[in-house]
Amino acid sequence: MAGLAPEGSQFDARQYDTRMNELLTADGQDFFTSYDEVYDSFDSMGLQENLLRGIYAYGFEKPSAIQQRGIVPFCKGLDVIQQAQSGTGKTATFCAGILQQLDYALVECQSLVLAPTRELAQQIEKVMRALGDFLNVKVHACVGGTSVREDQRILSSGVHVVVGTPGRVFDMLRRQSLRPDYIKMFVLDEADEMLSRGFKDQIYDIFQLLPSKVQVGVFSATMPPEALEITRKFMNRPVRILVKRDELTLEGIKQFYVQVDKEEWKLETLCDLYETLAITQSVIFVNTRRKVDWLTDKMRSRDHTVSATHGDMDQNTRDIIMREFRSGSSRVLITTDLLARGIDVQQVSLVINFDLPTQPENYLHRIGRSGRFGRKGVAINFVTREDERMLADIQRFYNVLVEELPSNVADLL
Repeated sequence: MAGLAPEGSQFDARQYDTRMNELLTADGQDFFTSYDEVYDSFDSMGLQENLLRGIYAYGFEKPSAIQQRGIVPFCKGLDVIQQAQSGTGKTATFCAGILQQLDYALVECQSLVLAPTRELAQQIEKVMRALGDFLNVKVHACVGGTSVREDQRILSSGVHVVVGTPGRVFDMLRRQSLRPDYIKMFVLDEADEMLSRGFKDQIYDIFQLLPSKVQVGVFSATMPPEALEITRKFMNRPVRILVKRDELTLEGIKQFYVQVDKEEWKLETLCDLYETLAITQSVIFVNTRRKVDWLTDKMRSRDHTVSATHGDMDQNTRDIIMREFRSGSSRVLITTDLLARGIDVQQVSLVINFDLPTQPENYLHRIGRSGRFGRKGVAINFVTREDERMLADIQRFYNVLVEELPSNVADLL
């Protein structure tokens, strides 16, 4: 399955590394700073006692690598750029940093967190509430598809933290329902997505309305050179905790491929695997919303129970589907890259790429849905003849080995 990525393609590893090195050397050394201290326990980080209680009650015992290095610089008020593998506790890293710095006597928005999808924003809100359970933190998720009036009512009654999607947050700022005067921390989660063309202008617009001395935190599993370059425009000598591209493999996730000669044979292959899928909880990724609907109909017509979600569905439906999937009452979820980022369902141990992703970073985000925070996971890629080159490029880009799927799939889970 050899085949070099064409020069300048998404998967051109050499070009990626060259651009990264250019950014991080020469004048980059004056811009980015490093922070080398590592804290082996939450107790040694100097956190408030009630925050520690929340961290332990949430189920964390020992900090992950990113938490060992990332919580303290953020707590110290430094601008940070942090990158670590999916499922290693980035959300808790910035939530702890925010909760440590809030003035709880002042019921005004002091921290703004932006995420690319409604589901992710709502999930961050849940983690923030849980970790801040003993601090009486007031958190509100401002996302599209919900009542504007209800947002306005909650914001006027006072909150410490707003987590939201760019469109709704900007709308609330524009209407002056969300007042930026007291905001001292600004966090971008899934920053590479947030700094891409789709969101970039909105992020700038929001940033312009924030106080000039705001602390900025940028978090993502992947940080391509373009995104890193943009951070220079609104960050002040950030502490950089970055992982090299070839260290971005996901330990504990076994990766396999199934050779499917023709696109139209993928459905049969998936149906053959269905019994295995339903033993565990699985996410099946396809590349378009239309294909989500098509595949869902095909699977249901063969009496296979599946649920599905994508960006064209209304918010209420998406919420119900995610609730059912999290609770385990639905076990197989078909979706697009909408859910590839940040959605944390601990029980997912199998991801199937019915279609290989078109962007290299989405491969990492997708398979990171399994094997959350040290658990074992399995990823299976359906590969047609046209996809062979893409798979070779993915293996080279991430320095991973994707093996042929053995017949005893159930034993792997």
